[in-house]
Amino acid sequence: MARTARNLIPFLSGPPLVHLENAFVRPYENAVATARTCYSSSGVLRVEDVSGDGLPEEKRKKKAEQRDRIAQSTYRAGHHTTLQHAHFQFTIDQVSRHCIWSFLHSHPFYNSEQVSQRYVTVKPGHYAIPPLEGAALAVYRETCDGLVGDYQRLTEVLTPVASAEYFRRFKARRPEDPKWRSSIQKKAQEVARYVLPVAIHAYLYHTVSALTLLRYHRACDQFDTPLEQRLLVDAMVAAVLRHDPLFEQVVEDPLALEETPEWRAFRSFAGARENGAAAEFRREFDASLEGRTSKLVAWKHGQEALLAASVREVFGLPRAALSDDAAIRLALAPDQNPLLGQSLKVGMHTKLSRCLQHVSYTFRKKLSHTADSQDQRHRMVPASRPILSTQLSDEPDFITPALVRMEPRAEQIYGEAMTRAFDGRARLRRLGVSAEFADYVLPNAVAIRFTESGDLLSLHHKLVARLCYNAQEEIFAASLDEAQQIAAVDPRIGAQLGAPCLLRMQGGVTPYCPEGDRYCGVPVWKLALEQYERTI
Repeated sequence: MARTARNLIPFLSGPPLVHLENAFVRPYENAVATARTCYSSSGVLRVEDVSGDGLPEEKRKKKAEQRDRIAQSTYRAGHHTTLQHAHFQFTIDQVSRHCIWSFLHSHPFYNSEQVSQRYVTVKPGHYAIPPLEGAALAVYRETCDGLVGDYQRLTEVLTPVASAEYFRRFKARRPEDPKWRSSIQKKAQEVARYVLPVAIHAYLYHTVSALTLLRYHRACDQFDTPLEQRLLVDAMVAAVLRHDPLFEQVVEDPLALEETPEWRAFRSFAGARENGAAAEFRREFDASLEGRTSKLVAWKHGQEALLAASVREVFGLPRAALSDDAAIRLALAPDQNPLLGQSLKVGMHTKLSRCLQHVSYTFRKKLSHTADSQDQRHRMVPASRPILSTQLSDEPDFITPALVRMEPRAEQIYGEAMTRAFDGRARLRRLGVSAEFADYVLPNAVAIRFTESGDLLSLHHKLVARLCYNAQEEIFAASLDEAQQIAAVDPRIGAQLGAPCLLRMQGGVTPYCPEGDRYCGVPVWKLALEQYERTI
């Protein structure tokens, strides 16, 4: 399974910078040891039991042959759980936000800690530049540099607006006190970031299992950012092979983009795209939302009764001993199940809370690229996200934050930025630049439409976290939509949804707000869902 060497065209901004920060000492042999343990009559086998270290040359060679035979056999048979034990922790820099959204965070099997555009000021020049030349390169740079300038101007214009809203919420705080300036600045740049291009670089810690890394390598050549993904994954695999060269024996060659079902379908619908399918799709999708950010489109019939029955099953009780109302409260009400209000979520590990997995909801939603980048971090609530270019046309299509709409000068700058971004993309396309590279100049505000589903246990965690007034504005709005619609179809379930401070109050956990000095300034635990309202 030796890898095929690839000569990839580098990005003009340089390759992704990848460093293997932490790793299992011998991941390949660890996988073999775990496989052999399944059939061992002498107890747990360890790496030294399969490596042949310290044995005479002839015995060591036989051990190595047995090791490689087992590794190949289990891999080809699809027995891949052995590869989930070893993990690799990478530090990554010079990777675009677009690549992170499309690839690194598009699945549930990872952990990341990434620099936040909400709280860290973006500086000029820090963006991915694909291999362009001539007029196309000039248009690309002009567009991205212009958007970063718009971000700086918008931050400045929005700061007084954010300040007014901030002190309207925190009435006891004195505007002349300099210690609040940083918080206000962050509120302004949180909104201003919407005009930044998705090409902006990020840096992060990213941890995956050996199995996920192998899947990365096999599937890296696909929409939306194939070249950047290949460069990134090649660097990750190369770092691991320097650490453990034996690992190369289970690394498959990447599946070519042209061999994927997405590519074949994409090519077959070329005519529809040329005839305006994207614009028609957007109109159809937006009409289906009926004015919401997130629209409930599917749920199972009789979910409350199903939840109640599953709770009775946990305790071996008939309906006469535990009514549906009492059973639902036992699972969902914080005064009955106080674990729901605690910071460390252990619901997946408790018999009662696992009953929530039988209930599920599906939502159709529309978010900006930047908001969806946070939404997708709720990995147990998966979504079918698009090949972004298929939803786009030359017509600007974007989300506008509430704070921008409160200040005419901010609206003007924002509109100019959106025109700059979408015109820049259109100019690049007319110059023959592929959608892959042209899409990097899209703003964070570009709208993304998709469908998302989750079981109640996972959704409960997400909704509670994102109903906090400190949550990003769009995700807060989507979560409020979702909680209210759940309450409409399953009122006994919906009655138990609310901000984290509400659940902590009901569960007797103090302080009610878990955010410490990041307290939002509003006693949300006193509010009903229909009273939730915020601008910052």
